[in-house]
Amino acid sequence: RLKKKGVAVNWGDDFGGDEETALSEEFDRPVMVHRYPTACKAFYMKQDPARPDVALCVDMLAPEGHGEIIGGGQREDDYETLRTKITSHGLPLAPFEWYLDLRRYGSVPHAGFGMGIERMTGWVCGIHHIRETVPFPRLMERLEP
Repeated sequence: RLKKKGVAVNWGDDFGGDEETALSEEFDRPVMVHRYPTACKAFYMKQDPARPDVALCVDMLAPEGHGEIIGGGQREDDYETLRTKITSHGLPLAPFEWYLDLRRYGSVPHAGFGMGIERMTGWVCGIHHIRETVPFPRLMERLEP
């Protein structure tokens, strides 16, 4: 669908705002995009055991060009895998010791997600510019809520 609209997306690329908007314009209801390539996701995203080149993650794109409103995924729960992923992403271990400590003696499978309240508000209310949905906008004259 994106190629027909002139949007170039190659396997392994992450979606940005432009791609999300172009894709969501094609639908009249939310659409789920899942299992992004592992290479473009954060180190803490768990790989699909059946297909390690993709992460166990999902984004919900609102229709009519509003873009991503929810993003989430399963978190890596294995200590050694997590440690290896941190170093393979070229990140120093020291700032992540607290995060590794959470899994040092075992963990349970778990996931997390985030919802963009401003984007959700924009979609539900039919507001197409996110600046009009921010409850405490940061302006030149107003840097604090």
